[in-house]
Amino acid sequence: MVETENLKIGVYICHCGTNISGNINIDLLKEYSSKISNVVLVKDYKFMCSDIGQKLIKADIESGIINRVVIAACSPRLHEYTFRSVCEDIGFNPFLFEQANIREHSSWVNLNDPEGAFEIAKDHINMAVAKASKLKPLKKIKVSVESSCLVIGGGIAGINSALDLANNGYKVYLLEKNPSIGGHMAQLDKTFPTMDCSACILTPRMVDIARNQNITLLTYSEIVGIDGYVGNFKIKIMKKPHYVDQIKCNGCGSCITPCPVICKNEFDLGMTSRKAIYIPFPQAIPGEYTIDMENCIKCGICADPNVCETEAINFNDKPEIINIKVGTIIVATGWDLYDPTELKQYGYGRYPNVINSLQMERLLSSIGPLSGNPARPSDLLVPKRIAFLQCVGSRYYREGGNRYCSRVCCMYAIKQARQYKEKYPDCEIFIFYIDMRTFGKEYEEFYESSQREYGIRYIRGRIAEVLEDKNNNIIIRSEDTLSQQLIELKVDLLILSCGLEPNIDSDKIGSLLCLQKSSDGFFMEAHPKLRPIDTLLEGIFISGVAQGPKDIPDTVAQAKAAASGASILMAKAELEIDPYYTVVIDQLCSGCKICQSLCPYNAIEFDDYKKKALINPVLCKGCGTCAPACPSGAIEQNHFTSDQMNSIIDIIKEDN
Repeated sequence: MVETENLKIGVYICHCGTNISGNINIDLLKEYSSKISNVVLVKDYKFMCSDIGQKLIKADIESGIINRVVIAACSPRLHEYTFRSVCEDIGFNPFLFEQANIREHSSWVNLNDPEGAFEIAKDHINMAVAKASKLKPLKKIKVSVESSCLVIGGGIAGINSALDLANNGYKVYLLEKNPSIGGHMAQLDKTFPTMDCSACILTPRMVDIARNQNITLLTYSEIVGIDGYVGNFKIKIMKKPHYVDQIKCNGCGSCITPCPVICKNEFDLGMTSRKAIYIPFPQAIPGEYTIDMENCIKCGICADPNVCETEAINFNDKPEIINIKVGTIIVATGWDLYDPTELKQYGYGRYPNVINSLQMERLLSSIGPLSGNPARPSDLLVPKRIAFLQCVGSRYYREGGNRYCSRVCCMYAIKQARQYKEKYPDCEIFIFYIDMRTFGKEYEEFYESSQREYGIRYIRGRIAEVLEDKNNNIIIRSEDTLSQQLIELKVDLLILSCGLEPNIDSDKIGSLLCLQKSSDGFFMEAHPKLRPIDTLLEGIFISGVAQGPKDIPDTVAQAKAAASGASILMAKAELEIDPYYTVVIDQLCSGCKICQSLCPYNAIEFDDYKKKALINPVLCKGCGTCAPACPSGAIEQNHFTSDQMNSIIDIIKEDN
């Protein structure tokens, strides 16, 4: 370890193009930095993260000119690992490096105040140097890695991740809470912009899942407990009872007709009915039946050997707990459609001929409630005039809506409008919109052809009021903001293009896995650009709409990326983890357990024999929640010690 009197700190200032240098005088900042105690070298470069910039740092370390590195640049979230790797490549301890954020925290927030930006940049560099003077070499932790993965969610994202991993030879557990995999894609009729049959794309992939020997399919199952850490996750899963022996059942369906209980069909969003014994949809995987015990009257008809020849019915079926151990986890929990009921002005739930977009998908589907021939729910007449309203629940800044754009709504409305026009060429179709967002490959052409070839009319303006006349027709009152004219339009059917929300179970999964969420409620990635499928927890990845709204191609691409990330980890026999964790000073610990109750990562245990807290360094992420709460001062962050923090405070006090 380098003693204090031998400290030789090098400060490297990045221009970041003009992001920093355009607002902060770099020459003056260099002059100031050179006068800070223990600083022996100050250099600047246009892009310090570039190959040339990195070589500057390496050369100075290798020559022995410096033994501590401070880089004044962008956010550590963007390039901390880049600069740590610079140190590590030449055998220099990567934790003798500190980064000062003078872009986001200095330049960008003071664009109209160069002098203020300069003063703040000085403070950040001063504080970074003060901390660097107290840094100590740290060692990474090595853990073994199980070559198996748990994929949570059996939609198109989970299916693709599972297949990619299994085809590369890894053991995969695909967990789905419903009786069948397929997710919401199984409910769709066609996909934009190619208008391919959704089932034709999805079903073969579902069959591949069932056939793959490396995949253990755990449908109708939920996670009830998670323990461990990257490479060694211990998962406790509850398999819910089907009340039908899944091995004996051959899916013949002879039990359906005699069943006297009729229930709402969730797959068709309540627009059709099903029996108490059912499979969710014809292409379901697995194809064995399940009894809805909440509605079953246990009449025993289905259990009669004359009905079920394989005697698969088991009314005494019980939940089963299974335990698995995996090295990585991929979260692909998917989405739920926004419920527009609370937006009273649109009449959803009050007027039968106001439906949501997923209901329209089922009406258009050849295996839907009306065999692909849409009709009005109120009287089953074919609508001659229909309207779509965009951004329902999305880009909505009042209470009851979401601020973000759900990305897919414009495109699926165009798709549905085209499908309807193909079935009924003489109908009139109107789409009320704020902005049409056709963001993907061939999407703009798809939008333009809907006007040119199909005659679909687009009206820019949000609907203000929806009423119903005595014949259940829908009266729409709006404004065309392009012509600045008020509109009153009577249609037979109104479809609300609702946005996407995080799956209802994502909160539970997030809590079990200790995953963070962003302000929109979706799981937060480690970095929005450089690490879009990684989480802040090593070994846990997110994909599909669990991370944020996206279409099918982007979902599949991200699912493959998550599988790639997981396979990279599992390909290693051992994994190195950064030593960002807290430690307990035994002689100071009073055994109060306050830290244990506060830890968001469940990293703190209690030694009942020693009456002391124990911190698992692999589970701990060094967030520091426990340290200030400890009444004995017995917890120290090894990457942000009290000595380092006090040195920063002392510098600030001196400057002020």
